[in-house]
Amino acid sequence: MFKEKHTAFKERRKTSRRLVNRVAQFYTEAGQLPRTCMVTDISDAGARLYSEIDMPPQFTLALSGEGVNARHECRVVWRLGGELGVEFIERAR
Repeated sequence: MFKEKHTAFKERRKTSRRLVNRVAQFYTEAGQLPRTCMVTDISDAGARLYSEIDMPPQFTLALSGEGVNARHECRVVWRLGGELGVEFIERAR
């Protein structure tokens, strides 16, 4: 009869992601108070975030803890409810 095909999804990311599940802060404009979001995974090129509030198309993400203290300028590349994927548009500072 019909043979079932098992197709694995091909990974399209250029860099591998690491699970982190860490609370982070994001800034939308200079002088505004930071807001909180959750970083669920991260790579050298971007991250997956979760936020209960709407996030703007571009913002600064601040990560700290466990030997990490970095800020990334981010651009949203996809959204699904409160979850979103961002691309780092500037190297960490």
